[in-house]
Amino acid sequence: MSDAHVEVEVAADTTARGQMSVEEALQDVLKRALVHDGLARGLRECAKALDRRQAHMAVLVETCTEKEYIKLVEALCAEHNINLIKVSDAKKLGEWSGLCKIDREGNARKVVGCSCVVVKDFGEESEAMNVLLEYFKTR
Repeated sequence: MSDAHVEVEVAADTTARGQMSVEEALQDVLKRALVHDGLARGLRECAKALDRRQAHMAVLVETCTEKEYIKLVEALCAEHNINLIKVSDAKKLGEWSGLCKIDREGNARKVVGCSCVVVKDFGEESEAMNVLLEYFKTR
């Protein structure tokens, strides 16, 4: 019973803040997809998911040093009409996609950087997913 009460408080808190930013929405969507086993992380998994058209969206880091890496992901997204969003920090993307350890206080430790993440399954429908889909429509 206490878990349901906590979820209600969190939902009330997000509506009180108003519209969520694209970055916050992306973080929430990645967390939900991770819970539902709907993420592909790393070049090999992402390329396979994009090529098989299993992906709903892809996230790529702008600061990737390998130009071929960026070209491959962008080309696969363009070829299969998959939405692509770019983020600035590989460590943030790694943390959002679950490539870290969480300590007792809830802080992320030992974060591994990640250059590409593909969402294959959004999990449940959420406000964050709707914010991202609206963002893709307006681009």
